[in-house]
Amino acid sequence: MSWINVLRTDRVLSVVRAERIPDAADLCHALAAGGIRTVELTFTTPGVLDHIRSCADAVARAGIVLGVGTVLTAEQAAAAIDAGARFLVTPGIRPDVAAVAVGRSVPVFLGAFTPTEVSTAVDLGSHAVKIFPAGAVGPKYLSDLHGPYPDVELLPSGGINPGNARAYLDAGALAVCAGTGVVPPDRVAAGDWTEITTRATAFVSALTL
Repeated sequence: MSWINVLRTDRVLSVVRAERIPDAADLCHALAAGGIRTVELTFTTPGVLDHIRSCADAVARAGIVLGVGTVLTAEQAAAAIDAGARFLVTPGIRPDVAAVAVGRSVPVFLGAFTPTEVSTAVDLGSHAVKIFPAGAVGPKYLSDLHGPYPDVELLPSGGINPGNARAYLDAGALAVCAGTGVVPPDRVAAGDWTEITTRATAFVSALTL
């Protein structure tokens, strides 16, 4: 899947949680200008489906992959896919969401924390498994999980910053999730795209140190 290749190359996904997004396309382009081409909007943002509809196809033509996170129900999953989401992300094990995603051939990252949850996510068809909250356990936890699950791709989320992101990649992460450190809700709401690009650039630079 081409979008997975983008994520493998950049090794970072930006998770946007904001009360207001003045222009989702501009936000995506600002992140891409800083080197982050995989963007997750979330159902915690009002009108998220309208944002997806407004720009999913256009940003895809620019090489940006736009998906939806905090997907909790089958109805939300179907609506997100209909709106144009290229992937879905959940905060925990959500079998109904996985069933919709798998049935419609859309990649899904199910959230998990324990080894049992990782196994369950894989069994449900999770393309990779989001480890959340990763900041509660640190990079070594990913190495530990890869002991019994050497072939499962892991995506740590929560508490990832420029100071520790590389350590998660070194521990075997497929990529890391960049949250409010890159996309502060107030800067997103203000449409401060220059600041967003600057933050994205700094985060990406830290991955190669």
